[in-house]
Amino acid sequence: MSDWTEIGDEAALVEILGEPNERARNKERTALTEIDRAWLAASPFCLLSTAAADGTCDVSPKGDPAGGLVHVLDDSTIAIAERPGNRRADGYRNILANPHVGLVFLIPGRGDTLRINGRARLVSAAPFFDALVVKGHRPQLAVVVEIEQVFFHCSKAFLRSRLWEPEAWDPDGVVPRRAVIAAELEPSGKTVAELDEYYGPGYAEGLYEQC
Repeated sequence: MSDWTEIGDEAALVEILGEPNERARNKERTALTEIDRAWLAASPFCLLSTAAADGTCDVSPKGDPAGGLVHVLDDSTIAIAERPGNRRADGYRNILANPHVGLVFLIPGRGDTLRINGRARLVSAAPFFDALVVKGHRPQLAVVVEIEQVFFHCSKAFLRSRLWEPEAWDPDGVVPRRAVIAAELEPSGKTVAELDEYYGPGYAEGLYEQC
């Protein structure tokens, strides 16, 4: 690392990247518009970023059919459903210590994204849970976010990565399949064959059932 040139202050960062233009600088808002609401209703997937009190971070994916992932409570408050998972709850433990969160909402095929930053709390029961029922299942809990910043982000990252271009996809390329990864990095005593069966077609059948 002796030949690295590290950026150590904001002035050095600005010297490389430059200043944002006026449109980028002023695009953030503090309340949802009808366009924001429509985006949230159409989004089946988001990334939730959190940080613990000591600054260690976590990013967790959240996914549901469009309309079942997020519920708009009012122009400055949203709720995100939690479904059965691995029960690590890293991000939720972070929220209990530090409520600041960042969210990116995606719509498949769209390069632009909706970003929301705010303060979160965990809710175990509320009347609005009825609006987040999917396939007959209510959320285990909800992350309620009080919005401090909301804005759209451009599509350059998606264009560069060709994320939505099927001809660029190679899901079975150099990276081993999920069962092999689990066998090598997440010891459970199960064989690769057993893990292949676990992660096979039946895996999707229990998405809303507690493991």
